[in-house]
Amino acid sequence: MTEKSASKLLYPELSYKIVGALFAVHKDLGNTYQEKYYQRAVVPAFDKIGVPYSEQVPIELHFKSASIGRYFVDFLIDGKIILEIKVVPRLTVQHYRQVDAYLKAMKKELGIIANFRSQSLIFRRILNPMYPGRIRENPE
Repeated sequence: MTEKSASKLLYPELSYKIVGALFAVHKDLGNTYQEKYYQRAVVPAFDKIGVPYSEQVPIELHFKSASIGRYFVDFLIDGKIILEIKVVPRLTVQHYRQVDAYLKAMKKELGIIANFRSQSLIFRRILNPMYPGRIRENPE
């Protein structure tokens, strides 16, 4: 990775720590457990490396002035990055849309989705294209 491409990444140091902790959990536990066990294992992994987080963060959804429901985000890291943990044969469009909805509802720029089911941890960084602070490179 070049210095120029690294400077374009959102929260590169924090993302690196998060992904490192996820890989450590996957290395120790493998790929056979239920999602709740990976979520529980991530907590001491984050604590060990000093990553600040909140678990099961509620997001209230509103339409006009009416409350229409609530989401729960697996982890909100340092108030900046949404982390969604999955244990599925493969990530689907619905999983990405779920993280997109979380990003939109919480007005956050970056989400990470991690799938523990595969032989090696699969993770993807997901950007919120609607984030008000985002500067479009090619405005129309």
